[in-house]
Amino acid sequence: MQKRRIRLHSDDRPKQWYNVLADIKMNPPLGPDGKPIGPEMLAPVFPMNLIEQEVSTERWIDIPEAIQDVYSMWRATPLIRAINLERALGTPAKIYLKDESVSPAGSHKPNTAVAQAYYNKEFGIKRLTTETGAGQWGSALSFSCSQFGLECDVYMVRISFDQKPYRKTLMRTWGGNCFASPSDRTKAGRAVLERDPNTPGSLGIAISEAVEAAVSDETGQTRYSLGSVLNHVMMHQTVIGLEAKKQLEQEGVYPDVVIGCAGGGSNFAGLALPFAHDKINGKEVDIIPVEPAACPTLTKAAFSYDHGDEAGYTPLLAMHSLGHNFVPPPIHAGGLRYHGMAPIVCQLVVEGICRPESVNQIEAYTAGLQFARTEGIVTAPETNHALAQVVKEANKAKEEGKEKVILANLSGHGMLDLGAYEKFLDGKLEEVELPAEVLERAAAVLSQYPKPEILKSR
Repeated sequence: MQKRRIRLHSDDRPKQWYNVLADIKMNPPLGPDGKPIGPEMLAPVFPMNLIEQEVSTERWIDIPEAIQDVYSMWRATPLIRAINLERALGTPAKIYLKDESVSPAGSHKPNTAVAQAYYNKEFGIKRLTTETGAGQWGSALSFSCSQFGLECDVYMVRISFDQKPYRKTLMRTWGGNCFASPSDRTKAGRAVLERDPNTPGSLGIAISEAVEAAVSDETGQTRYSLGSVLNHVMMHQTVIGLEAKKQLEQEGVYPDVVIGCAGGGSNFAGLALPFAHDKINGKEVDIIPVEPAACPTLTKAAFSYDHGDEAGYTPLLAMHSLGHNFVPPPIHAGGLRYHGMAPIVCQLVVEGICRPESVNQIEAYTAGLQFARTEGIVTAPETNHALAQVVKEANKAKEEGKEKVILANLSGHGMLDLGAYEKFLDGKLEEVELPAEVLERAAAVLSQYPKPEILKSR
């Protein structure tokens, strides 16, 4: 009988994170004057121990024992062989999924949330502020703060705040405070509400609110925490790919294709970066970030400097961006509704190490439904985008008659996203494409900022 779950012994869990900055060149973040910023400029926002990780070029960073202890609640996560899906597709491909849905918060997000809570606690911080789209990150940070005795304030994008009420309850259960964004609690939020009282909100707006709430605390005991985009976040997530490598070694295989959904880039990078390291060093592997057609940063947006938030509080980052004032359509994959993308992921795309694709939400839910009916797992709307690409690659292998190995990240479960599934099953979910004029507006926004260099690491 073929194994459906490939597990790691606890002794084989990664003891270090992989830092891809040792192997690629990056454009530096810029300040308001257009010059590269130093670590001291980030100090009001992040603790210095995390800032040191953000700028580090060491290839391997030790995972502290206290973080390992919390990880041990659910790590190592199982690697699933999707045998029933393979049979349903009639493909010669072997399909493996790294199941991050088994974490306490139901997604990959605690991999960095636990680390960030730990480092802030070590630095003497009492409260963390953050944003969240679908609620996965806010839930993960609330859980992680509960593990280290920190307070947690979460600004949740309004459309998801309304669509996903139980995410709010989950945050509150772990002691977090959840506010709809834009809110009247911050200057940034009030400015947006004045312009558009009925706005669905965006991650860019929520980031502005969370950053403002952190830096305006006169006690100096509050810092901001980000669930994606930044370098240290990508690094913390590499436990996913490092574990998957060892599990595939047990199977005696190496992936031909590596797939993850991509909104800000964290779950994709977590799975892909250890394999990107191999590709940089000559290994043949097709690495695919998959994004929604309604918010296609990597596939359609320009590679430019832009702010990571709507109000322009953050430094300028070199990334593919639809413009920091872009408000995405209210698709149900709330975790993928971000105007930009992690600079690390963008650099890998620029260098041709990754090949981005986009799918619409009908394709995504069709794949999610097929996965649920074959493998029994109801996946998150974000994960469904990765599954749609898995199906495409499996069908491609069938057409070519090639026995490919496909690895994808099952980044979260969909048990709190059943409202969207209900709409899909009732035929009420619509395809949403990016209007052409959005790119024209983005070009106007981005024209005021410097252009990043097109760097090559190889």
